[in-house]
Amino acid sequence: MTPAAEGAGERSPVVAIVGGGYTGAVAAWNLARGLPPGSARILVVEPRAEIGRGLAYSTLDPSHRINVPAARMSLSTEDPGDFFAWVKSDGIVAEDPEAQVPTGEVFPRRQVFGSYIAARLAPALASGAVEHLRGSVRRISPEGEGWRLELADGREIAADLVALAASHPRPAVPGPLRALAASPKLVADPYDLSWLAELDPQERVLIVGSGLTSADLVASLDARGHKGEILVVSRRGFRSRGHAFGAGAAPFDRLEFDTTSASALLRSVRRHVREAVAAGHLWQHVLDVVRTQGGEIWRGLSPEARRRVVRHLRVVWDAHRFRIAPQPEAVIARREAEGSLRHEAAALTGSALGEDGRLTVSLRPRGRKEIRRESFDRVLVTTGPAHDRIGESNPALGSLIEAGLIGLDGNGLGLSTTPEGAALRADGALQPGLYVAGPLARGAAGELMGLPEVTRHAEGVARLLEARLREEKAAALQ
Repeated sequence: MTPAAEGAGERSPVVAIVGGGYTGAVAAWNLARGLPPGSARILVVEPRAEIGRGLAYSTLDPSHRINVPAARMSLSTEDPGDFFAWVKSDGIVAEDPEAQVPTGEVFPRRQVFGSYIAARLAPALASGAVEHLRGSVRRISPEGEGWRLELADGREIAADLVALAASHPRPAVPGPLRALAASPKLVADPYDLSWLAELDPQERVLIVGSGLTSADLVASLDARGHKGEILVVSRRGFRSRGHAFGAGAAPFDRLEFDTTSASALLRSVRRHVREAVAAGHLWQHVLDVVRTQGGEIWRGLSPEARRRVVRHLRVVWDAHRFRIAPQPEAVIARREAEGSLRHEAAALTGSALGEDGRLTVSLRPRGRKEIRRESFDRVLVTTGPAHDRIGESNPALGSLIEAGLIGLDGNGLGLSTTPEGAALRADGALQPGLYVAGPLARGAAGELMGLPEVTRHAEGVARLLEARLREEKAAALQ
């Protein structure tokens, strides 16, 4: 068993961080900074070659850019301008002049942010303050007062504390598209771009889902010379909105929102938007404040109000909250003007694989009863992470869920936790020694998909781990 097989009575406590994407990187980096050197072993279990890239920042597609200005991204909330300073000092803009838009904001390629995280973590890895154990965890189970982690290659780890920083799960293939599952022309994993190598420029493409990942794929298609028709469908027909450049920060730091019900919350947000626009401000300013107060708003809602927000308002929030970078936005605007890209509000009702290999999909436009059938050369699924099925896609989490050691969030937003990230069992009780960092804790924390919020939450989990280690050390000395 590694790494705690030798000298079990004298060894330093072991903290295993399962998942080395952005969330795991932030948690490890902050924990290493907060603990005295050598007081604990911090192991990040991650199959990729580098910690910090995860799904988002491991892409090599130059069309994929960060979706917020570089000046608002950082590995640390204490130094919010750190990434921007690193970009400027590293000559990124000179190498990629399209990264800077006319108003001065910089939107580097997404892989650049992954390189920044790797650069910031390099000293901790070199000194041994953080260790990267390359592999995938397939099972987590209690062992004494700690945990046993079994890796896919047969290795085992003994850990005192475990922090789950799992990656976003892939989208689930919508039921009406499952008849196409045998076709290589159905792209169920939007992060796997290998199909682009065989792309015919005239292919007729259906993209299911209209969020940021959809925009990424439109940009990828366009960059590779695709000229065919692209139809993007979603139930409500919304697509990600753009940024408000040159408008400055919100003129108000805080607003009052009615959390007595989902409809009351929506009315209060709309009222603030009307008042802000009438005063010469932008709707983005109001939504930025909603985001800042997101955790507080979420915790103020009743369980029933939360369910209604997730069911009815989440898609509206996502379209306005997750704003698109100007480079892919320009591609979308151009393709729409050319008539080769169209967004439509429609529901999928069925599908079939034609003898000619084309994919037939049945669509019912929103507000109408009739169903139409259309044929496509390729169908791309970008419906967003299937957080409600995280136990099915991640065997390590599945083992904890099956044993009742952690519960699923009742609204399908991930795992059951306290707002700070302490894990809750299936029966609602605290599960000692187990923590959840990042988006999988948003069922309790609220707004937890944007990078600043993820950073803040992962920092908080690092503090929880640090406090627990100090408590255990103090108890051992008594």
